[in-house]
Amino acid sequence: MANTSLGNPVALAAEAGRFSEIRGRLLFLLGALVVYRIGTFIPVPGINPDAVARYFNDQSNTILGIVNSFSGGALQRLSIFAMGVMPYISASIIIQMLSMVIPSLMEARKEGESGRRRITQLTRYCTVGLALFQSFGAAVALQNGGMTLARGVR
Repeated sequence: MANTSLGNPVALAAEAGRFSEIRGRLLFLLGALVVYRIGTFIPVPGINPDAVARYFNDQSNTILGIVNSFSGGALQRLSIFAMGVMPYISASIIIQMLSMVIPSLMEARKEGESGRRRITQLTRYCTVGLALFQSFGAAVALQNGGMTLARGVR
């Protein structure tokens, strides 16, 4: 027998209400993807785009080309979201490895929800530190490579 609720708009609306959490999560995901894609096209100020294009053309078959493809071309455009999620992934791996060695992190893993929250918070702090370190390194490399418009004091 066919489902008769499909012909009834009230029953269909009640059925859709059950999926509001999933719909909300999907809308958040789509919104985050739109924001990320827009951010990958906003360039970092003070960069010489011609020099960057020449550099990436020279380095296309190296590890830099692979990293650029993982960022969706954001690294080659030197966008504000060029690092993507790499600092978070690196921090997460570091914290997980440290939790196998450091006793206080081992205990936090065993504590359940509160321990997981502490490890997540530590991962976020480590992400900020790694992102700062990577962005500073990228800025120094760009300055030394002559790819910036501003010339710093040496």
